[in-house]
Amino acid sequence: MRHNLVLPDLGLGERPVTLSLWLVEVGAEVTEGDRVVELSAESVTVDLPAPSSGTLVETLAIEDEELAIGQVLGIIESDE
Repeated sequence: MRHNLVLPDLGLGERPVTLSLWLVEVGAEVTEGDRVVELSAESVTVDLPAPSSGTLVETLAIEDEELAIGQVLGIIESDE
């Protein structure tokens, strides 16, 4: 099963959110709740956790890209 890693509303208002750093490489195993990506909005840094356990099979956003709420950043594939 494929699970989307989606940018949620972080409650930061109108501040632009940027993908700072992928903390996991494509092909890496993750456990639900593991930090997968680091986001920044002005002087605020937020880590986005994995929504499920599995393998990060694809990244759909790149570092330094400005993101939109609801945007799919990556895909995690699991046996569930």
